[in-house]
Amino acid sequence: MKLLRVGPPGAERPALLDQDGTLRDLSALVSDIDGGLLADESALDRIRAAAGAGVLPALDATGLRIGAPVGRIGKVVCIGLNYHDHAAETGAATPAEPVVFLKAADTVVGPDDTVLVPRRSVKTDWEVELAVVIGRTARYVETDEEALAHVAGYAVAHDVSEREFQIERGGTWDKGKNCETFNPLGPWLVTADEVPDPQALSLKLWVNGELKQDGSTADQIFKVAEVVRYVSQFMTLYPGDVINTGTPAGVAMGQPEPKPYLRAGDVVELEVQGLGRQRQELKGA
Repeated sequence: MKLLRVGPPGAERPALLDQDGTLRDLSALVSDIDGGLLADESALDRIRAAAGAGVLPALDATGLRIGAPVGRIGKVVCIGLNYHDHAAETGAATPAEPVVFLKAADTVVGPDDTVLVPRRSVKTDWEVELAVVIGRTARYVETDEEALAHVAGYAVAHDVSEREFQIERGGTWDKGKNCETFNPLGPWLVTADEVPDPQALSLKLWVNGELKQDGSTADQIFKVAEVVRYVSQFMTLYPGDVINTGTPAGVAMGQPEPKPYLRAGDVVELEVQGLGRQRQELKGA
């Protein structure tokens, strides 16, 4: 299934995109697409049954905003330097273990919402990523098979980053990763049963129509299952939590001088195979 949330910020309602591309209203069945729903297999079965029976009312998508596909996210866990080609372009050594950092849940916005370039920013950068959405509480997961059983589905994520704040201002990466609007997510949450191999997905990103990133999750250093298993050793993952699994080569930081960092007025478009497409116009904060 392709689950999504539509409507104004803070007032989104649950919806489903059916096989014909028609938007269907789920608000009579469930109150939201969130961790509570993703952990409730019976509720998900009711949605599948209603979709199969063709009884869900259609929504007019004209002018309808698409929000992040998951509401009330507890935390966003991110994996840095997780593609061989991206580590190489930045001159970083291949990590021996996953590089883990956190983004605040309030950085998450809709897939086509405005991204704000922070005040005094000179190095705002793009990063297309595969996002993993957790569906079952994960604590000390032992095997890759177990890890994938805890995944509710997948989505497109844009891990926007401010490199000067991240790298040159001291401390951890947090300052460059948690600026307002720095995690567009969606358009859909595609349930795990529709993604048989998360290591076989292409990722692409364009800036002002120019292709900048063109990679594949096959190039991940730590695969999705290993990432979920590893993270669960250090923190409990709850239904509705999101893991951004890293970005392939092609970011501004890895390009020759003068590096083409983002500015107000730029347009970024990105997609992950089978998971939909995003488009953001950048404005000053």
